[in-house]
Amino acid sequence: MKIYCHLVALAAFFPNAAAFLVQAPSTAKTVSMNSFTYGNGDGNTATAPSAMDPLVTGGPSSARGPTSRPEGNGDGALIDRTTVDTSSLVAVQGDSLRTWAFTTPTIERVQVFLETDGRPLNANVELWQGPDNTPQKMGVYIEDGSQRPFRAVIETPRGYNAIAVRNTGQMEFPLAASVVADDEGSAGVGSIEERLSGMAEPKTLQGGAVRTYAFDPYVESVQVLLKTDGRPLNSRIELLQGPNNLKQVIEVYTEDGMERPFFLVFETPGTGNVVRIVNTATLEYPLSAVVEPYI
Repeated sequence: MKIYCHLVALAAFFPNAAAFLVQAPSTAKTVSMNSFTYGNGDGNTATAPSAMDPLVTGGPSSARGPTSRPEGNGDGALIDRTTVDTSSLVAVQGDSLRTWAFTTPTIERVQVFLETDGRPLNANVELWQGPDNTPQKMGVYIEDGSQRPFRAVIETPRGYNAIAVRNTGQMEFPLAASVVADDEGSAGVGSIEERLSGMAEPKTLQGGAVRTYAFDPYVESVQVLLKTDGRPLNSRIELLQGPNNLKQVIEVYTEDGMERPFFLVFETPGTGNVVRIVNTATLEYPLSAVVEPYI
């Protein structure tokens, strides 16, 4: 007791004496990805979203009820409207760019989730690997970003990659984005080879070919997997609901369709949903496609 009183007295007279007292342990926080914001086209720099931003805390994701999960394919951790963490959603204003850089080379794939509060969504999503090297990029158009959010898995082999999301819409059309890294399988995404083992036999589309897939009304979402034998992949993926009524359009380019295949999940509410795959490459560049129900 006397020793403790002496220590308290020393701390009162010497401010640096606190170093002799036992300090509470600090909790280390591991961050796998960093987010950066660039200008929004008018010379100003976009600021980080505040906690009061409706796209971050009160957007469509936080008001949705439970949805039946896919069974038997082992990828229940794929981002969707019910499992996405609203705190990870980042607001991207119109005509602005936000990037997510990886701090570890062990990340082999990431999940990308984009949505709006009901307005149209126009964005470019790119995979960067080193200076001026974009091995994969896609253009995204969605008629209603709340009813049909964008969900995709992007392979990021050989480390030190970055994901860039540019909102190509006007200032009045912001979007919310989330990029989650699968660090050594922690996110449960699973590799493309694992997904292929649980999916149907891929169908070959020659360059310039078109293939359509119609689905029943009880199908809530559809999964699309595209890959090649190592050659470049150029494709246009469309979700239609009625004759020439485009609800969602994804234009994909991949430098190597075997090393970086593309996996996408479409939300298909309502009836009359049709997925159309177009191989926009020449005849020498076929691709393999798998399109089947997800939920």
